[in-house]
Amino acid sequence: MTTPLNGKTALVTGSTSGIGRAIADVLADRGVHVIVSGRSAERGAQAVAEIREAGGKADFVQADLSSADSTRALAQHARSVTGRIDILVNNAGVFPEGATTETTEEVFDAVYNTNVKAPLFLVAELVPGMVERGGGAIVNVSSFVADKAAPDRIAYSSSKAALDNLTKAWAKQYGPSGVRVNSVAPGPVLSEEIQAAAAGDPRTAAAVAHLPARRFGLPREIAEAVAYLASEDAAFVHGAFLSVDGGASLV
Repeated sequence: MTTPLNGKTALVTGSTSGIGRAIADVLADRGVHVIVSGRSAERGAQAVAEIREAGGKADFVQADLSSADSTRALAQHARSVTGRIDILVNNAGVFPEGATTETTEEVFDAVYNTNVKAPLFLVAELVPGMVERGGGAIVNVSSFVADKAAPDRIAYSSSKAALDNLTKAWAKQYGPSGVRVNSVAPGPVLSEEIQAAAAGDPRTAAAVAHLPARRFGLPREIAEAVAYLASEDAAFVHGAFLSVDGGASLV
């Protein structure tokens, strides 16, 4: 069966676990050759092996995204696998706790290097090829706290707000050349295993009591939204911010 994504190649950063891994799995299910990326070679090899066992196509490129040079190297290595990157999913992120007075320069730089600088240089490296081919898709994984703000995660929430601004700028800049840029904003997300283990825990009930959905999200639910925005089904969607947060942004 063919899908709107069949035959494309996607680079998904931070895709050896969590939401990124779910994105890699969903895209591979739709016929995309996924370039899995992350810091752990062991988890990367496992992800690739499981995607291939399920009939998908995947390769792993190790990267830590700590500098512009390492980010450019990831883009170049990823592109060399199939000769092109059609879809870029900027998912990798770090999210330490810390209010303003508790945030050190080291922590701040680490957050912005991964959450803002890496997407910027990946786009700079990969979008020219998309423009040359007449099309491509970028999906940035943001967060509901980008708009609401989180005083206890000041570096993280502000970095996601910066990423949202980049989404708007890139949509304006590259849309006329056929490259669509959009954002998915997850809310509280936990794996099925963790949610099952926490079922019945009063703390879990209290944590979701204010959410209209009355539950945490699942990584695959975020991945489905990413796959939609990456596909031609979303051909008329430019500069959008798709909240997949169980209503967390409403409260």
